Amino acid sequence: MLKFKNYLSLIKFSHTIFAMPFAMIGLFLGFDQWHGVKEKILNPPAIKLYYIFFANEFFLIGGLVILCMVFARNAAMAFNRYLDRSFDAKNPRTASREIPTGVLKEQKVLWFTIVNCLLFIACCFFINKLCFYLSPVALAVVLGYSYTKRFTQLCHLILGLGLSLAPIGAYLAVTGQFALLPILFSLSVIFWVSGFDIIYALQDEEFDKSQKLYSIPAWLGKAKALRVSELLHLLSAAAIVFAGYYGNFGWLYWIGVTIFVLMLGYQHSIVKPNDLRKVNLAFMTANGIASVVFAIFVITDLFVNS
Repeated sequence: MLKFKNYLSLIKFSHTIFAMPFAMIGLFLGFDQWHGVKEKILNPPAIKLYYIFFANEFFLIGGLVILCMVFARNAAMAFNRYLDRSFDAKNPRTASREIPTGVLKEQKVLWFTIVNCLLFIACCFFINKLCFYLSPVALAVVLGYSYTKRFTQLCHLILGLGLSLAPIGAYLAVTGQFALLPILFSLSVIFWVSGFDIIYALQDEEFDKSQKLYSIPAWLGKAKALRVSELLHLLSAAAIVFAGYYGNFGWLYWIGVTIFVLMLGYQHSIVKPNDLRKVNLAFMTANGIASVVFAIFVITDLFVNS
């Protein structure tokens, strides 16, 4: 049990709250567009599982999507901890993490990463062929992010790109085809995650400079980095607003948009260049509320207006 808790701490399982709600939006958008395409998109293994274990395709595909989210995120976070273990040991903020302290051995963390990658690919196989073929691409993005602080200040956008695969991937799992609406939600996730990751990176500005690591705060300084974060969050809000008009959503959706935008504004009101005491409140609480509440209103709106 102790080891299990250590792995949950390693991967920051509570941070699943950021991308999972948007995956659920993509899932429900896909079922809203289902229209009898089940037989076309499910490959034979998934059809067999469906008839043996489930009476409703929602539980089959929905469960597989959730498993994909968990396994991909486990792999990404564990690989990040494995790759950054030497930097984490030097940084006072991260020196207490599992690998630097020896709570988890680096080889075991690497095996944990590999196993989760294989489980992710296996789940994609049981969804549909398109998801299976794209699974290595998704893993390349979410694992590749861990290298980016070594060579580009755009690392925050790569992290956003990784999490933005959630709504698109969930939609593809149901429909087996791309569409503009889930892409708009994914664009919103890219800008939203990039913006709050910059806020989180403010804590490591001096350390990143000392280790020649790349980040927006290390490049521009705290004040200008916060301006970049604000711009990204404005773009995120714009993408969500455009998605609302394009998708012809109802009034419940717009309540969700209002709360989401207010939470974006709130985190910028409590984090200042010379006062980072509330970074964790902005990072975890404000963004957690934003994603969960927004998803609830979007999904409810889909039910009301379908």
